[in-house]
Order: sequence, then structure tokens, then C-alpha cells
Amino acid sequence: MIEHFLMESPLGTLTLVNTNGVLSGLYMPDHLRGPKAHSLGSRTTTGFDVVRSQLDEYFERKRVHFEVPILLHGTAFQQSVWKLLQPIPYGETRSYGELADLLGNHLAIRAVGLANGRNPVSIIIPCHRVVGSNGSLTGYAGGLERKRRLLELEATDLTLQKQFSLS
Repeated sequence: MIEHFLMESPLGTLTLVNTNGVLSGLYMPDHLRGPKAHSLGSRTTTGFDVVRSQLDEYFERKRVHFEVPILLHGTAFQQSVWKLLQPIPYGETRSYGELADLLGNHLAIRAVGLANGRNPVSIIIPCHRVVGSNGSLTGYAGGLERKRRLLELEATDLTLQKQFSLS
């Protein structure tokens, strides 16, 4: 059974999706390559309590990692990239090249970027923490402004806050 819940957040209305009671999607408004409305299942106004609570704590800077079960649908390569994203610490970034190197193939930078962009559980799996090799903000299915806001939210160092600041 698939169902979804709409959650208000500082980034806009998030769409949370679960499959058989396990979080399988977290999408932002105008999410690039997001699922079609018919694949979200029925809308519910209940449930999702744990993930909603943890997201609220994250946006309040009271949570630095998530402890919710997730169900990821993707290719073996996508799964390997998403697995590399999960341990990137709160407030830190990695480049697409670093991730490709961890996979043992520096030439896979573009493929890593494409897999990163297909992450079905944004924020929970921190794809926003992946930047260009020079530290620039490149690509984000939720939009670069949201990526910047997430990195700014996580920045504890004033220099990093200024680097990602919207102002």
C-alpha cells in the first residue's frame, strides 16, 4: 500500500510517501524528476509521525541525523551512490568527484550526479551535501535555493554560513 502526506516546512510543502508503512519518498515543491501524482497513492492526514517529528527537529537545528526506516527503489548503481551519501556528516559536504573515487571510478562523476539527482528521500539521505569540485552549488532536484538553504541551516561555522547565504 502506498500513501502520502503533505507536510509544511521552511522549504515549502514536502510530500512524504510511504510504501507499506516505510518511508519511500520525500519530495519538495516542483521537485525535478519527482514522481507523478498517480504514483503517490492515496493522501492521508495521519501517520508519518516519526519522520514529521524528526524533520521538525532538523529544521529547528535539534537533529543532525535521521533514524527512520527507509525503502529505496533504484538501480544497483543508484543504491551504491545513495549508500555513500548517508554517512556524509551534518554540516559537511563532499564533491561528486570524491563520491566517484569512493566507488572506484573517477570517470563516473556524471553518473554519480545523475544518481544523486534521483535520490527519492531528499534531506533524509543528504544529497544536498554534494557540491561541485570547487565547492560550488550544482544541481539539486529541489532547486538550488533550497539546497543553499539546507547547507546554510547545517552550517555551524560563520564562514560556511556566509558561503551559502542567500543574502
